[in-house]
Amino acid sequence: MHSLHARPALGKAVAGLPPYVAGRRAQNALTAALASNESHYEPLPSVLESVRSTALLMNRYPDTASTELRQRLAEHLAVTADELAVGPGSVGVLQQIITSFCDPGDEVVFAWRSFEAYPILTALAGARPVPVPLLPDENHDLDAMAAAITGHTRVILLCTPNNPTGTPIASRALQAFLTRVPADVLVVIDEAYVEYATGPDPVDSLALYRRHPNVCVLRTFSKAYGLAGLRVGYAVAAPELADGLRRAALPFAVSALAQRAAVASLDAAHEMAERVHGVVAERERLLAALRAQGWQVPDSRANFLWLRTDAALHSELLHAFTTADTLVRSNAGDGIRVSLADAATNDRVLNILGDRTAFG
Repeated sequence: MHSLHARPALGKAVAGLPPYVAGRRAQNALTAALASNESHYEPLPSVLESVRSTALLMNRYPDTASTELRQRLAEHLAVTADELAVGPGSVGVLQQIITSFCDPGDEVVFAWRSFEAYPILTALAGARPVPVPLLPDENHDLDAMAAAITGHTRVILLCTPNNPTGTPIASRALQAFLTRVPADVLVVIDEAYVEYATGPDPVDSLALYRRHPNVCVLRTFSKAYGLAGLRVGYAVAAPELADGLRRAALPFAVSALAQRAAVASLDAAHEMAERVHGVVAERERLLAALRAQGWQVPDSRANFLWLRTDAALHSELLHAFTTADTLVRSNAGDGIRVSLADAATNDRVLNILGDRTAFG
């Protein structure tokens, strides 16, 4: 006999899953929305025009294989289309990766703090998250990550520049790390912010991929290319692995608008590069100004800055930003991430933070 109070129950992997918390949205034109990592520029004119024309086909299903986009990416990256998998943002491709490689009980190793979706997607696949604390200078502790590898490890996630700290992994350190990883463990180099990654000893992830068959490169059009609202990202992996990622993808997940916009974005790469140059210039200006105010800010190579906080300082800073109608990303227990915007908005951040000695 059925109980009147019985109801379907969520699976264990979902029942205990924390929700992904997106950056808060601006409620009015006066609010500075610096909580999400997105471009604060309007869409590139040529890209916007391509989306407008493609919108006339929204009654048709998109190409589920993203054929044209994969071919254009192949030309852009000097790989083959068979080495590419496309998904709804890099986080969508990451879900395809973890789903494809992990069974219940397997382990996924990543730095912490890093991208918040890492432990969520891992747990959703029934695998076990293995977070490895960052070093005191906010960099990946590659020695500790190598030591965390066990016979159950299936995937290692390396976010460079890291979200939310902005710190990059040095090329020489990453090359040395890869020699310590077993050949049957997939190493995902997550480069959502690679276009902003200026500085010494840069990682050539595609060169590492060509030397190490167990390396997968993950990138997105959401950040520097300004397509966060259309959701398109991609992975470069060995052909047999990329084939598995494509088979694990939700059919028609990348819309025709997103595919067309991504192709048009590749054609407008020089325009995107000009915008990136502006962001990098503002980043260096704010780093210098904040340090002059007494803040210890790591050398970000992304489109945001990171302030490490204890509980008391965290509360003070959030109150100061909220009072000034400025949204920032709170990583409770660790720190605050502030995305970069135009010069006037960035000056607003400097005014809020003022002198370091004004805060506890």
